[in-house]
Amino acid sequence: MTRAIGTTLILLAAIGFGTIGIFGKLGFDAGLNNPTILTFRFLIATVFLAAFLWFTGRGEVATGKPLYIATGLGIAYTLLAAGFFWGLVYITAGLASITLYTFPIYVYLISVVLLGERLTGLKLIAIVLAIGGVLAIVGLDVGNIDLRGIVLVSLAAMAYAIYTTGSRVAVADIDADVLATVAIGVSAAVFLLYGLISGTVFLPAGIDQWGVILGLALFGTAIPIVLFVHGLELIEASRASIVAMAEPPVTVILGVVLLGEILTIGILIGGTMILIGILLIQRDRTVARPAVSSPTDE
Repeated sequence: MTRAIGTTLILLAAIGFGTIGIFGKLGFDAGLNNPTILTFRFLIATVFLAAFLWFTGRGEVATGKPLYIATGLGIAYTLLAAGFFWGLVYITAGLASITLYTFPIYVYLISVVLLGERLTGLKLIAIVLAIGGVLAIVGLDVGNIDLRGIVLVSLAAMAYAIYTTGSRVAVADIDADVLATVAIGVSAAVFLLYGLISGTVFLPAGIDQWGVILGLALFGTAIPIVLFVHGLELIEASRASIVAMAEPPVTVILGVVLLGEILTIGILIGGTMILIGILLIQRDRTVARPAVSSPTDE
C-alpha cells in the first residue's frame, strides 16, 4: 500500500509538471509575456511553499553555506526556466518537454567528467539514443521546427542538469523543501528585477491571465514539488524517476488535445528514442528529479 501511494504521488506530480508548457502557451494566448509569467509564477509558488513549510513546522531559515548553495542553484533554475519558456516561443509545448527531458543525460555526463563516474557501454548507448532522438526530431520535421527553440530548450536541459547535480549535494545540508523554496524565491527575484529593468513585467489582469498564472504557480509548480518530495519518502528514487517519465507524454497529449499541436512522425520516433535512452540510464544509475522541478518545467 505504501509503495502504491508513493507511486501515485509521483505520477500526479509528473502530470502536474507536464502542464507547465501548456500553461506557458495559454499564457501567450492570454496576452502575457515571459517576464510576467515567470515572475508571478515563482512569487506565488514561493509563498505557497513557505506557507506549507510553516504549516508543517519546518519553517527553518537557510543561512550560511546552505543559503549560498541554494542561491546558486536558484540561479541555475532561473536559467532553466528562461531557456524553456523562451524556447516555447518557437516550438510546441510537447516538443519542448521532450527536449528538456534529455537533462538526465547531461547529469550523467557531468558525473563522468567531474565526479569520476565510469562510462559503461549501456550508458553510452543511452546517451546516443537520447541525443539521436533530438536529432531525429529535427531531421524528420526540419521544415516545421524552429531550431532556435530546440537550442534554447537544450540549454535549459543543461541548466537543469547543473541544478540536479548541485541539489544532490545540497540536500545533505538543507531540507529539500527549504531548498526548493529558496531556489524558487531567487528565480522570482531575478525575473522581477529583469522585468522591471527591461520594462516588460506588468500586473496580470482578468480571469484569463490570472487563471494561467495561478494554474502554473500552483498546479504546475508548487503542488507537484510537494507531491514529488513526499512521494520519494515512500518509494525508492529509481522507481520514482521512471514513473516521472510520464511527464513528456502528458505534455504531448495535452498539447494535441488543448492546443491543437500536431503529433508528427519526428516527435513520435525521436521522443521514443529519448525515453528509451533515459530508461537505460535509470537501470544503472538513479537520475531523480531535484527538489525544484519544471519542468519545468521546467
